Amino acid sequence: MPELPEVETVARGVDRRVRGDRIEQAWFGNRPQSFKNPPARQAKGLAGRTILGVHRAGKHIVFELGAAAGAAGARGRNPSQTNAPDAQWIVHLGMTGRLLVTTPDAAVAPHTHARLELASGCELRFQDPRRFGRLEFRDLGSGIAFEAHGAEPLVIGTREFAELFQKRRMPIKAALLNQALLAGVGNIYADESLFEAGIRPRRRTNRLTAADLERLRLALRRILQHAIRLGGSSVSDYVDADGERGFFQLEHCVYQRTGEPCRRCQTPIRRIELAGRGTHYCPNCQH
Repeated sequence: MPELPEVETVARGVDRRVRGDRIEQAWFGNRPQSFKNPPARQAKGLAGRTILGVHRAGKHIVFELGAAAGAAGARGRNPSQTNAPDAQWIVHLGMTGRLLVTTPDAAVAPHTHARLELASGCELRFQDPRRFGRLEFRDLGSGIAFEAHGAEPLVIGTREFAELFQKRRMPIKAALLNQALLAGVGNIYADESLFEAGIRPRRRTNRLTAADLERLRLALRRILQHAIRLGGSSVSDYVDADGERGFFQLEHCVYQRTGEPCRRCQTPIRRIELAGRGTHYCPNCQH
């Protein structure tokens, strides 16, 4: 499943390509698994709206949308006189989702569940073979804006990070995967950050010292930022908004390297099951 660096990479790429563009019309497939509200409602809500910006919230991609041309704002505003969004389109990539900016004449790939025709002549397409992704339209005049539930790991401070874990009694790997605590961290970056911090994934959160947690916070931030610079990890179906693979998988130290020598000490990497996920660590470098 795409994690924070992959979702951030896609969001930045889409924003760069479509910010300021207008959605002429939207087409949606008929697979109900892909929609959090009816596709007909999404198509009607999106038509005519301007894309004010695209950003990441946790593992979601959020399109901030201006009111359709000629429509009054939520409180009688003229949409041409404000940059405040009136609606959002929210995309979760799920396990195999792709959000691509392409041209109308490009072949439509199988499992394409949404196509947005833009005034610039581009098309925005959502593909998802396994259909674990989700698409949602929100009218902000009658609902609240989307926000991730957990803290943002790229900006969380020392005290807030420690408070998330110190009163809990659970393996630190399981805590890192809890989206209600930290938004966007998944299996790859939990494993890699714990290795960077020298902490075993089974260590109980309430047994970690303040120094341990600060080391982990900084390691997590470094790993995520570096992965974003390299375009994320392409270990399965992930590609960015232009269809290009990421490169961070070439620098994985433990994830999916079972039995291979540790890049630091040459000890074979181990794999265990923890919180229902395959978990990788170095038994010598992590304590």
